[in-house]
Amino acid sequence: MKKNSALPAHVQFFLPILAVLRQSGGSASPAELKDGLVTILEISDEELDEKFKTGVSRIDNLIAWSKVYLIREGLLDTSHPNVLTLTEDGFKRQLTDADVLNIFKKIHREFVTKKHKQDGLKIVEEQESQVQVDQPHKEPLLKVLKSLPPEGFERLCQRLLRASGFTRVVVTGRSGDGGIDGEGILELNALVSMKVIFQAKRYRDAVSPSEIRDFRGAMQGRAQKGIFITTGRFTHEARKEAFREGVPPIELVDGDKLVQLFEQTQLGLTPKTIYEIDYRFFDEYRR
Repeated sequence: MKKNSALPAHVQFFLPILAVLRQSGGSASPAELKDGLVTILEISDEELDEKFKTGVSRIDNLIAWSKVYLIREGLLDTSHPNVLTLTEDGFKRQLTDADVLNIFKKIHREFVTKKHKQDGLKIVEEQESQVQVDQPHKEPLLKVLKSLPPEGFERLCQRLLRASGFTRVVVTGRSGDGGIDGEGILELNALVSMKVIFQAKRYRDAVSPSEIRDFRGAMQGRAQKGIFITTGRFTHEARKEAFREGVPPIELVDGDKLVQLFEQTQLGLTPKTIYEIDYRFFDEYRR
């Protein structure tokens, strides 16, 4: 599947998002959706690294805006905060490029005032450069994490793992230890547990497959599982290497997943209730 460059930027993600969700059985986590889009659209590492001046990832923002339009059209259900699900209409409707452009134009009118309607497309393009729809706290949080000293970030990951259910978590990071920063025990049930080794790196860019291989080599014979935690992201090849057949798998925690873990554990984050206007609710009162 290829993007249609003749369409407005984030409209190019409408059909691929629906395709990824159908391939995934009708639902996916945000991370699974993004990975699927990277694969079917062959999004390059350079595109994934592209950011607006505000520090927001361009790809993440385009995906977020696409979800907004697809939700308003009734094609996506986000009633579960960590799962995107196709509605019955989302499963059945077979959309063309012309269809998604019409959806964009129709719903876009809800976002702009009459004063700005004639410049609507430009307004949305400007909004894309300024707004992270799903997680306004994401970039500020990652900025804080990247500013921590290495030892502080390792201790923070230790606390995050404890809050996520790990026990006996210790930081062991030292030079010559193959990049291993700590270890812990994950209790699967009352009778079964496993030892896990983790690596915690404050990366601004992408983790390469060679770094995954080095970590796996360091953990051989020392643990049943490895977790690689980074504030950055993993290249497509690094993800393939992490789950290559015939070798111990390595769990990958990139910046996106790291933010989700902080949300789930509420470490360093204060939850707040916000309200979004449901414009459709008021439609019957306009008649």
